[in-house]
Amino acid sequence: MPGLIQSIERAAAVIRLLAAGSGWLRASEIGASLGLAKATTHGILRTLRHVGFVQQDPATGRYQLAAAVLAPGTRPLDRNELRSRVINWADPLAARSGEAVRVGALLDGQVLVVHHVFRPDDTPQQLETGALLPAHATALGKVLLAHDALSARDAGAGPLTAYTRRTVTKGAALRRTLAEVRTQGWAAEVEESVAGQAGVAAPIRTYGGLVVGAIGVSGPTDRICDSAGRPRAALVALVREIARAVSRDLAKVGS
Repeated sequence: MPGLIQSIERAAAVIRLLAAGSGWLRASEIGASLGLAKATTHGILRTLRHVGFVQQDPATGRYQLAAAVLAPGTRPLDRNELRSRVINWADPLAARSGEAVRVGALLDGQVLVVHHVFRPDDTPQQLETGALLPAHATALGKVLLAHDALSARDAGAGPLTAYTRRTVTKGAALRRTLAEVRTQGWAAEVEESVAGQAGVAAPIRTYGGLVVGAIGVSGPTDRICDSAGRPRAALVALVREIARAVSRDLAKVGS
């Protein structure tokens, strides 16, 4: 059986990224969201424009999905489907890390928790499935914003709410943080949304590199971080390992 064609997967990811938003995106924003090289991004956009799938604003150079290919239900992945695909991986992550696990997706600029696994001990805990979390102050949210140019732009355009003294409240600082997240492949929060709590998260991708969600762990700062206040390297590696496993599963479904 012939193998899959990566360029078509990437083109499909660009289309789905544009379909998921309602604004015009720069080529650099599209490339950053999908982890594509500059030349690859421009080549895909030129081709999609040539065949009439995207349109380009001559004044700004930004791109938008052509009206002719817009249709209802073009979100890249239904949140219930995301939850059903991640369940088999969230429980092992909680067991291996000893921490609570949350899976999130963007909803109107916030993080919707689509799945939550309790920390595997006897401490009192509250189910967070269905909760909305601040995107700029959580590890899950930073991962999602880093790969969604429109949401990131909106988040950094106005004042950012401070939840603790460590919350990032400046748009420029948030943009620098999101660039780091894209480069390193994971995000952290250290007492930014709740004092005494920290978290680590990594992106969940489907075919073409499109980020459709994020998975991460959260818990007391002294359990998530080392003595220097940085997320424990082993925990980061574990979260990224599980995120890649979920992504491989989703890529198979989309193939």
